[in-house]
Amino acid sequence: QVQLVESGGGLVQAGGSLRLSCAASGRTFSSYRMGWFRQAPGKEREFVATISWSNSITYYTDSVKGRFTISRDNAKNTVYLQMNSLKPDDTAVYYCAARPITKNGSYYSSKTYDYWGQGTQVTVSS
Repeated sequence: QVQLVESGGGLVQAGGSLRLSCAASGRTFSSYRMGWFRQAPGKEREFVATISWSNSITYYTDSVKGRFTISRDNAKNTVYLQMNSLKPDDTAVYYCAARPITKNGSYYSSKTYDYWGQGTQVTVSS
């Protein structure tokens, strides 16, 4: 079992930055692939980024490549999402998610993640 708690959301002007954090409970944090998803009003939840247990492999959705960076600190049981050059289209509730590293299925699908945080609101004003 993994419990996830996000923090770091807020209101920022376009071009600004935010860093989201996701604190995980449990002693086997390194056994999970971590991901960030987001959901804007009236839209489906979409993949943002994911990271392997070793920090060595990351994937991003095209719209955030070069602007967002996912990282994790296994010693602190925490995963981060550094968001730079924010745009109004980035406005959404951001969710942290976890799935066992042994689980099959697309990294990009929210259906393959077993554990979710409560979400944190990110609002980017123009």
